[in-house]
Amino acid sequence: LQKTHMPVPNAECIKKVAKDYFEKWNFLNCLHSINGKHIRLKCPAKSGSMFFNYKVLLAIVDAIYRFLMVDVEAYEKDSDAGVFSNSAIHQNIRNGSLPLSKDKQLPNFEQNSPFVFIGDEAFPLRTYLLRPYPRRRVQNNVAASYFNYRLSRARMTVECAFGISSAKLSILLKSIETSVHIVKAICLLHNAIIDMEEDPSIDISKDNVTEGNNNLQLSTVNNRPLRAAENVRSIFCEYFSLNKI
Repeated sequence: LQKTHMPVPNAECIKKVAKDYFEKWNFLNCLHSINGKHIRLKCPAKSGSMFFNYKVLLAIVDAIYRFLMVDVEAYEKDSDAGVFSNSAIHQNIRNGSLPLSKDKQLPNFEQNSPFVFIGDEAFPLRTYLLRPYPRRRVQNNVAASYFNYRLSRARMTVECAFGISSAKLSILLKSIETSVHIVKAICLLHNAIIDMEEDPSIDISKDNVTEGNNNLQLSTVNNRPLRAAENVRSIFCEYFSLNKI
């Protein structure tokens, strides 16, 4: 099922996601929305204080609520920002191995903009990852406030994905007593349901079982925002203030 319903993103997939975010959510040059969700799991024997009966499901979601990449290996003590910044996908972005599109000029605007992920306040600000302006920056700043609105509007796709998957597969609302692999299977089934609703001709019984890796592995990175990241956010902020919907 993974080959059909959660393949490793390629250049064509990334371009389609960006196109969908523009057409459905009016957010240009957007790759994916990202967030984390606590998953209750039965504490395994001899896990000590590392477990706390929770793990974090980190998900990267497209414009139609499909999970593109997921990770459920992190402990509750790891923040959303830490899980993402310490992941293999973060390393792939930094070393250029992930096939991201080149900077593109925004319509009716003079400046180019990179393609970006979007997240909430829990995530670090990067040139490839936008987060809202902090509350103190939004006060008496109409442009920053409107930018936060546009970002939050598009970012809700990941929240909706969590809500839809929990509603259809209510095991996510309970304490799971088996392996975390069941959470990955739920994300895959969530995608299969959406794909079949979009295209009723899809027959999942004909899909081949393939090995792949859509999981995010962990390492360590500094989370301080860079001036270049601030400049990227300012470009989007100025563009949205000039092109309101």
